[in-house]
Amino acid sequence: MTQNMEVYRISAVTLKVRDMGESCAFYAKLPGFTLVYGGSKERFTTFEVGKGTKMYLNLELEDGMDQRISTGLDKPKKSCGRVIFHTDDVDGLYRFMKNDSSISRSAIFENPPKDASWGERFFHVSEPNGYQLSFAQPITKEIEKYYCE
Repeated sequence: MTQNMEVYRISAVTLKVRDMGESCAFYAKLPGFTLVYGGSKERFTTFEVGKGTKMYLNLELEDGMDQRISTGLDKPKKSCGRVIFHTDDVDGLYRFMKNDSSISRSAIFENPPKDASWGERFFHVSEPNGYQLSFAQPITKEIEKYYCE
């Protein structure tokens, strides 16, 4: 296999959302998330994660949400897995998110930061659409072993 054909990173993750305004407000408050396309009144929005990274989080308005909401069929989503973001200060990010009223009203904090056996310190949050977000900070060289094996 030639080196040009190897997959080497995730470019973007796209999440279906029920309310673009609420979702944009949530993600716009997270440090390191910059709105680069769309916005609260659009059907598709993109946030760059980090500066100059070419890594993106896309939000796409779920089809038929207006009808589902008006008929009372809007049930919370089950988690489809999680999106994991790395940070250099997981404890500081947790404090920031907990103390920001617009974030803490929109999110469910599943755990405070804790050390994991695979070499990360992390916490989980369920965002307004029910997706699980994990914010993690590598704390040992074990993380390289975990991801590279």
